[in-house]
Amino acid sequence: MFKRNYAEVVFDALSQNEAFARMVVSGFVMPLDPTIDELNELKTIVSEAVTNSIIHGYENKKGKVKMVMEYENEWITLTIIDYGKGIEDVNKARELFYTSKPEEERSGMGLTIMEIFSDEFYISSKIGEGTIVKVKKKLTCSCENDV
Repeated sequence: MFKRNYAEVVFDALSQNEAFARMVVSGFVMPLDPTIDELNELKTIVSEAVTNSIIHGYENKKGKVKMVMEYENEWITLTIIDYGKGIEDVNKARELFYTSKPEEERSGMGLTIMEIFSDEFYISSKIGEGTIVKVKKKLTCSCENDV
């Protein structure tokens, strides 16, 4: 059976909403019957993207984060959008262990982790306008089964 779904949620860029975003994506993909590993990877992707928006995009100031979730059969697409300060050098930010906030003991692995857990990973950013992180992941669901 063909499966398709779409949802979006907008929330304040507050650290406590990182857990909320993880729960939302978990509930959204449940009809696809993901494995525990797949579910944990999706929650980690969301956690890293939302945390980056809060800490780097808004620098812990007021702002909104938009999370768009969609799936078509076994493919899930997650898009995390912030309207913060943007990333000056996206290529540099994608380097392993790079962090713009070393004084905060950040590991600089967030983008790398998102990329490793994704089948496709995109990031675009404009200074003063914000950042868009988009990931696609293929789940090992039984999409022929009616849920």
